[in-house]
Amino acid sequence: MISKESAPAPWATLMYELEDAREHLTMLISEMRSEVYYDEVNLRIDLGHVFAHLNRAWHLRDLTEDLDQEQWQRASQFPKDLDPI
Repeated sequence: MISKESAPAPWATLMYELEDAREHLTMLISEMRSEVYYDEVNLRIDLGHVFAHLNRAWHLRDLTEDLDQEQWQRASQFPKDLDPI
């Protein structure tokens, strides 16, 4: 896995994805608690957004160079090497 010392730019990207996932998950929880009519369509959209950030974080954990468009697309897909517990 990359580190802040060995790959500072990719590390910053990894941290961005995790921080953004946290931010969107916090907003999702807040909206679900406060909105009477929060429905499955909204949950799909909001949770999909959180998953996208988490997926990219997982795929970027070993990347040591700048991310290109093809890598971005692959990193946005659900991981095939991460089994749910």
